[in-house]
Amino acid sequence: MARKSVPNYVKIHDALKDEVEKGIWKIGQRLPSERDLAERFTVSRMTARQAVTALVDEGILDRRVGSGTYVASRRVREKMRGTTSFTEIISSQGKVPSTEVLSYIRTAPNEVECEKLNITKKDSIIRMERIRYADNVPICYEVASIPFKLVKSFDKKEITSNFFKTLESHGHEIGRSEQIVSAKRVSTEVSEYLKTRVGAAILGLTQVSYLVDGTAFEYVLSQYVGDRFEFYLER
Repeated sequence: MARKSVPNYVKIHDALKDEVEKGIWKIGQRLPSERDLAERFTVSRMTARQAVTALVDEGILDRRVGSGTYVASRRVREKMRGTTSFTEIISSQGKVPSTEVLSYIRTAPNEVECEKLNITKKDSIIRMERIRYADNVPICYEVASIPFKLVKSFDKKEITSNFFKTLESHGHEIGRSEQIVSAKRVSTEVSEYLKTRVGAAILGLTQVSYLVDGTAFEYVLSQYVGDRFEFYLER
């Protein structure tokens, strides 16, 4: 499978994220407009908007209607217990889980994926974009990144259908996960996937899952329809 070049919006995402982490852009500081960012990086405004939207979805930036885009304040992080797959969650509630794969590629990781999965730019990943269903009702849109070296002997169906079960069947033991949940408004593109109105409330989940030996095996950005799914915390 051939490697794909890194999209321009990912390069801009990584550059802006690095500047935020280095303190070039301070918490609460307003970023340049999408027009200015497009000129700076020599791309279209749509490409600049894609990069900014990705950073907003990750909670790094905060878009304020009529005002602009700002570096977000640090959010409260609540750790949810357990590492459970979407398939297991839906099945446990007596519903039938299913998945629609929108894209599936082997590619080079971006800076965020390198950090979350503890890999380098020389490594490669499987990045897949999916819609997850319960009884044929769309519940979640997600983008998952998996280290290729961990799954190079697996076929595509094993990874896309029930990845956690596949790992266990190959002798891997699932360990802990780190999760961040945030409230968002759904974009036009994702609203079409999830069959909900543009701007509807969604729950954003960023999760890194680990094997018991501490190896990060999956980094996922998920968006759940707010009135179709809820999280609860055990204390």
